[in-house]
Amino acid sequence: MTVNEFAKEVHENAVAHGWWETARSFPEVAALIHSEVSEALEEWRDGNPAIYGCCGIPGGVELCDAIIRILDYLAYMGVDVEAVLMAKHEYNKGREYRHGGKRA
Repeated sequence: MTVNEFAKEVHENAVAHGWWETARSFPEVAALIHSEVSEALEEWRDGNPAIYGCCGIPGGVELCDAIIRILDYLAYMGVDVEAVLMAKHEYNKGREYRHGGKRA
């Protein structure tokens, strides 16, 4: 299965489960993605064991939830996820070491 096929399947599942009965704005989607990342941080901070047995790290499943939300939105918007991922990765490979002058 390709990334685009997976994104399409993720979006179709979200639609089938009622999560797209009305259109969502980008700020709403961004907040939902942020909430999944925050849940991952809380799992790690609380020292909770990895759930579902497949991830191996606290918060890993929540990070996957963030990826699922991202793929859902990109599929909804009709984005060629594979093309964008590859283009961005190629761009990043040409950047300077720790570009941007930030500490982290």
